[in-house]
Amino acid sequence: MSKPLQISADTAVKLSEQLGIPLEHLMHMPRHILLQKLAELAKTDSPAVPESEEKS
Repeated sequence: MSKPLQISADTAVKLSEQLGIPLEHLMHMPRHILLQKLAELAKTDSPAVPESEEKS
């Protein structure tokens, strides 16, 4: 069993809401799974960069 994540209560609540995961599940989620979910969330939240701006 992994130890609880070392994040603040405010951060845990915000992540729980954004990821749609119960707080208890979030706090005991393995770090690599949480990082994967955060990466997926970042991809969906970030606006697409136009190709012309990408190359400059």
